[in-house]
Amino acid sequence: MHCPKCGCDDSKVIESRDAGSAIRRRRECLECANRFTTYERVERPNIAVNKRDGRKVLFDRQKLYNAIQRSVGKFLTSETEIDNIVSCVEDRIYSLGELEITSRQIGDFVLDELANRNEVAYVRFASVYREFKSADEFVQVLDELREKKNRKE
Repeated sequence: MHCPKCGCDDSKVIESRDAGSAIRRRRECLECANRFTTYERVERPNIAVNKRDGRKVLFDRQKLYNAIQRSVGKFLTSETEIDNIVSCVEDRIYSLGELEITSRQIGDFVLDELANRNEVAYVRFASVYREFKSADEFVQVLDELREKKNRKE
């Protein structure tokens, strides 16, 4: 692991913690004593995402993270919460055992996660994901969200 400050590839692990689907490691460079954090994840097989326009692209965790962050704004409490949502969605994708998935399925998985966490974030993501054209579509999504909540109670 290269130090981000001096580039030296000699560091020691000071602390390791479980971070959900990753292991968080605090490291210290043996050359300049700079401390930095790394995350270790299990390498998973590549999954193709079938987009609405017919293209196929590889699933990219960072693209999903950015899409959620852009669409929900500051309605989630932290970057960690977004990372937890991405991890849950990623786990659901890989648990399907398929090598291809549609972007629609991924969007539905994100909506499932947001429904349990923040109603406003849910509606904002749905408006971007489903490309709302009218206020009636907002009302329809709010009704769907209320139905989901009533079924859980």
